[in-house]
Amino acid sequence: MNRFAQKLAEHSLSLRRARPEILQVNMGKLCNLTCVHCHVNAGPKRKEIMTRKTIDRIIDWLARTEIPTVDLTGGAPEMIPDFRYIVERVKAIPPSRHVIDRCNLTILLEPGYEDLPEFLAGHRVEIIASMPCYTPDNVNAQRGESVFQGSIAALQMLNSLGYGISPELPLHLVYNPVGAFLPPPQGELEADFKRELKKHFGVVFNKLYTITNLPIGRFAAYLRHNNKLGEYMDLLVGAFNQTTIDGLMCRNTISVGWRGEVYDCDFNQQLGMQWSRNGDSEGLFLWDVDPPKIDNRQIMTGDHCFGCTAGAGSSCGGAIV
Repeated sequence: MNRFAQKLAEHSLSLRRARPEILQVNMGKLCNLTCVHCHVNAGPKRKEIMTRKTIDRIIDWLARTEIPTVDLTGGAPEMIPDFRYIVERVKAIPPSRHVIDRCNLTILLEPGYEDLPEFLAGHRVEIIASMPCYTPDNVNAQRGESVFQGSIAALQMLNSLGYGISPELPLHLVYNPVGAFLPPPQGELEADFKRELKKHFGVVFNKLYTITNLPIGRFAAYLRHNNKLGEYMDLLVGAFNQTTIDGLMCRNTISVGWRGEVYDCDFNQQLGMQWSRNGDSEGLFLWDVDPPKIDNRQIMTGDHCFGCTAGAGSSCGGAIV
């Protein structure tokens, strides 16, 4: 039994799946950036890319369910050749599903993507954009030189199309700490972001989501290199908050990998903790899963889960409590 499972047992808690509300699809690890905090280890040289055949099988499965939201992530999901194809296919399923694009912003300025903002707006795609700080030094240190300037230009472009202004075009930002510490209170930080981005750049947005960096992937390597992995794990374990359990993203989100494999969350995906049938070591793919049998499934956990239950909690939608 891992330490997180032991902690749940100490508090007489059980972690099982509720009714699925979000299908989160990781379309691949290709990205135009190489961020220090990236748990996916994404970058420009990655070859993992979802094929159209896999997309079609995912869409066919989704159409047999009532899951209302499809959350597209990566890497930079927009760099996958069939990104627009999956958006159009999801939107065509009756009834039309809501689509989220987890965007690093700078991709919108790359050659060949000039018309992407108009495409996203035209299909009413919600954008959740990574923006670790409202000052250039912190952003560039975490995500690369000149990324802050590009991010601001992309946000201004999105605002010009109505993102963050029109109720039909929500624009949310994501804050990740730039070191081995927990995020500050989400509400206070959101107020700071809104004030500074509006004052200095005329940028507006809807919500700020604070997400704790989990000790896996590139961030784990950063912690090991700086001899901080043990210290960071102690911080997460010590900040365990049992009131976050009901709101964990693994309870209502199904995570799908670029080959169609199924996981409880994107973090489990990067650790290879794939679903399987009871007593069967062979991993399950989405099209192997019977939708009515997902509810109440036991969730696979590990020590990394302390990252989502530390302090105010952390999910794809920010703080939990």
